[in-house]
Amino acid sequence: MRRRPWRQRLARTSIRARLLIASLLLVMVALPLAGTGLAYNFRDSVTTAFDDRLESLLNVLLAGVQVDAQNEKLHMTRSLGDPRFERVFSGWYWQISDEGDQTLTSRSLWDQRLPTDDVDGMAVTEVEGPRGDILRVIERDIRLPGHAETLHVSVAASREELDTEVARFEWLLGLSLLALGALLLVGLAVQVRWGLAPLRRMHTNLRAVESGDADSLETYFLPDELARLARAMNGVLERDRRLIERGRNAAGNLAHALKTPVSVLTTLAERFPPDTRDRLHGELGRINDAVRHHLARASAAGGVVLAGKVDAAQTLAPVLEGLTRMGQRRGIQLTQSLADDLKVRMEAQDLQELVGNLLENALRWADSQVTVSFHSQAAGVELLIEDDGPGMSEEQRDAALARGSRLDERRSGSGLGLAIVEDLMTLYGGRLSLSRASLGGLAARIWLPTSPVAPSGTES
Repeated sequence: MRRRPWRQRLARTSIRARLLIASLLLVMVALPLAGTGLAYNFRDSVTTAFDDRLESLLNVLLAGVQVDAQNEKLHMTRSLGDPRFERVFSGWYWQISDEGDQTLTSRSLWDQRLPTDDVDGMAVTEVEGPRGDILRVIERDIRLPGHAETLHVSVAASREELDTEVARFEWLLGLSLLALGALLLVGLAVQVRWGLAPLRRMHTNLRAVESGDADSLETYFLPDELARLARAMNGVLERDRRLIERGRNAAGNLAHALKTPVSVLTTLAERFPPDTRDRLHGELGRINDAVRHHLARASAAGGVVLAGKVDAAQTLAPVLEGLTRMGQRRGIQLTQSLADDLKVRMEAQDLQELVGNLLENALRWADSQVTVSFHSQAAGVELLIEDDGPGMSEEQRDAALARGSRLDERRSGSGLGLAIVEDLMTLYGGRLSLSRASLGGLAARIWLPTSPVAPSGTES
């Protein structure tokens, strides 16, 4: 079943992003829960303290209420000692009333009255005050000697002071939690960066191995877990190098082993009649070309991952020297232009095979002049080989890239050269293009990346 795009993106999320997202979610969940718990406990504590204060005032009020024995009138014998009970509509009130028409109130209530209910013991309620504000009321019913009716005694205070204190604490708590969350995230980001530093160092080292700047991964400055992984990877790299070298040696041995029998068969073919001789020469030529082609591919296959950087001028010097002499014998001038200190990420023998095939093709078709240039370009290097030969049409250029194609049976060669070059380009992630040269003939342009590119479509 095809995976969903969001699942693919989630699976490709980096370790750093995963750790930071997990830390962010943890902070976003833990801090609000902690803040909610702290705010609830503070609100409960402040409310309890507020109620205790009201209860203390109620006890003072209960101690000060008296009944006149002659006329059974209620009166207060002491003050609560808080000036807010004397200021009209201050938000702090007290009231004493019986079941008849006697009522004593603080001056702050003025002409308003607090609602009363029959309660058993002490009760705390909230009611609407004279100015619409919410009052927290604590009340108690008592009976005094000499007074037949039950007294309802209550003390009330506005919640504004309580709510203001709670709101201020919640604001400070929220600000503190935000600062703590930011500090935790910064600390976690630093921790993640420090924790992943060995992985970044290992990645940089691995890129150096891929680009050919290093032969193996460093293990000295890595934690034990990554050091063991690096040593295992170094073992794999070394084994691959040995296998590649063994394969190339085998390819070279096979080439030498086939060279002698093919030469003997070619010599023996001279004894046959002309028709049979020509057919044998043709088949032996095909065998020789096929062996050259597949051995060239076998010597290159698998080397791209471990390929180091080689000096282009030094690597191509023997190839250019030999082909220059061959061109002079044919009356063709070979002009070369190689940039100084140009490094190419390619195996030396593959680079020689690449340039050798293209130059041999150019010398085969040129009239009098061939030019070769090698220079740096954006994100890679470019090789350009031009000749002043007859050139090719667009259809011929497309056909020239097909394995084993021949453009002119009168010329020597099998046509496998460009196919081998195309295979090397596929292996190293480069590009081969053919166009009309400024000299009038064919221009073969090669671009090779400077960074490692995963090979595609390679064959064993």
